[in-house]
Amino acid sequence: MTALQSSGTEWAGDNLEQFTTVTRKLLAYCQKHDWAGYDPYDALNSRIFQALPFLHFRAARLVLTQFLKRCPINLRPPLLVPRIHNPKGLALFISACIRLSKLGLAPAQVDVGELISKLVTLRSKGYQNWCWGYPFPWQARAALFPRWLPNVICTTFAGNALLDAYDEFREKDYLKMAASAADFIRQSLYFEDGDSAACFSYTPLVRSKVHNANLLGAAFLCRVAKAAGEPKYLPPALKAARFSVAHQCSDGSWDYGESDDPPQRWRDNFHSGYNLCALRCIAQNAATDEFETAIRMGVAFYRRSFFGENAVPKYFHNRTYPIDIHSAAQSIITLICFKDLHPGNVPLAYSVWRWTLQHLWDERGFFYFQKHPFYTNKIPYMRWSQAWMLAALSTIVREGLQTTKDDPGEKYGRDQRGGGTAAGK
Repeated sequence: MTALQSSGTEWAGDNLEQFTTVTRKLLAYCQKHDWAGYDPYDALNSRIFQALPFLHFRAARLVLTQFLKRCPINLRPPLLVPRIHNPKGLALFISACIRLSKLGLAPAQVDVGELISKLVTLRSKGYQNWCWGYPFPWQARAALFPRWLPNVICTTFAGNALLDAYDEFREKDYLKMAASAADFIRQSLYFEDGDSAACFSYTPLVRSKVHNANLLGAAFLCRVAKAAGEPKYLPPALKAARFSVAHQCSDGSWDYGESDDPPQRWRDNFHSGYNLCALRCIAQNAATDEFETAIRMGVAFYRRSFFGENAVPKYFHNRTYPIDIHSAAQSIITLICFKDLHPGNVPLAYSVWRWTLQHLWDERGFFYFQKHPFYTNKIPYMRWSQAWMLAALSTIVREGLQTTKDDPGEKYGRDQRGGGTAAGK
């Protein structure tokens, strides 16, 4: 029996101790560094380069950002790039620690309330509603986005973390902040372009049609609508979701976005995972089966396109390298989210985990960034690598514990017949 054929019960029982050991080591590493660190895109935070005039030019900013991102040697300390707290990273840590606390795996010294306080202090200033952005300026092909400019990605992840905290602690202020973040997305990022598009833009500066950003915004609004009992969030969310579903390719995939200047016609692992998990969240919280066909097509494409030999989590649908830790983490999360759609999804998630542990884990307690054909980039990014893998580990450990508590024959027999329960219900 191969790794991809082995049952989820067998994998969970044999490896649960390993899951929990790595989880505790990773938690200790992140806590030791105060949940702060470097980021693949933080080059423009360099105090040295900020003092140089050539950073006034777009090309120089692009080159510097891509050079530091791709360089396997961490040049950030000599370039005076500071370690930073990232709102998206903190949000992932909050949600993961809440899940791990429920499982008895988060040590007492991990204070979720302290993490929430850090997230609250990082809200973008000058906006009426709660919102968040990245703690560094970042140069896209089309525009320069200032430090802390709020965007739909950081805001939805922060908002979802606050909703997770509200579900756990019933603190009404968390729900109020999440609802305010939903108002920011609805009022500042939502736009309609004639009859052809209703979409959530990435930032307030540019009207963009990026599918993962659009669907994440829609999913968050649906979740707030259910949690707050406020139906006003549903119409724009469902309109935006229909836009992205209408642009799903016939093979079940999505292009990254709909812009042709610059072109956004690539299909990658973790953004595709975002799309699928967001659609499931929309379906559950809006109580609709409208997107079921799109979900099933997308999951089928995801399974057949983003995993290579030995369950290698590919970056792009048509090539393997670089093998990115973010792809590994999102693969685990996506496969477990859709365990009801294919009996092999959970075993495949365990196999992705095993590959990741063998190739991207450092026994000092952190995960590497990327593996290339002839070298491995071992820089321990906090948001991109550690936060995402803690989120993935909290998901796979929870699945493993649930699996070992079930009657294996009954549960997996039911899954084989297609009668499994949808993840998250």
